Amino acid sequence: MIVAAALPLVAEHGAAVTTSQIARAAGIGEATVFRAFQDKDALLDACVAEAVGVDHVLRELASVPLDEPLTVRLTEAAEALCAHLERMGTVIGSLYASGHRRDRTHPPAARADGEPPEDGRTRSFRVLQDAVVELIEPDRERLRLAPERVAAAFLGLLFSRLPARGGAGSAPLAPEELISVLLHGTLADPGSA
Repeated sequence: MIVAAALPLVAEHGAAVTTSQIARAAGIGEATVFRAFQDKDALLDACVAEAVGVDHVLRELASVPLDEPLTVRLTEAAEALCAHLERMGTVIGSLYASGHRRDRTHPPAARADGEPPEDGRTRSFRVLQDAVVELIEPDRERLRLAPERVAAAFLGLLFSRLPARGGAGSAPLAPEELISVLLHGTLADPGSA
């Protein structure tokens, strides 16, 4: 509850947000903040963990009805993932811009199966890709590539949809455009290539 109330304030004020502002937004006393968190840095770290965590977006992806057409499923997935990326970028960017640069990275633990350890970013990407595969799976027979490959292409397009510099094409691809490129390419007449 405290982190949920703090996230919009952290996005707006960065590390300059006060625990008093957070307590007011959460409807609690400031002392309660310090009962839940050792200090303000611990609270900011929890906000970063929530912003980069994928649990929320995984719930959204799991709620996409599998009986919808593939374009609808992928558009809903793109919208959920874009919102997640925007929230993550806003929170982390605001903290970084306001001087909060804590390095809390720890090397990943060794895996029991002898495989190299998986870091948090790799694990997050893998679970997101698995969730997208589930959305694509009902159309496996209609696809030229396996759902796993389509999901990797989808996420690659989504994560690289940075705006072009200047001009009419300066906005990033809208989810509908991204899905169109993924499923139909960019040629007006695919047979003409």
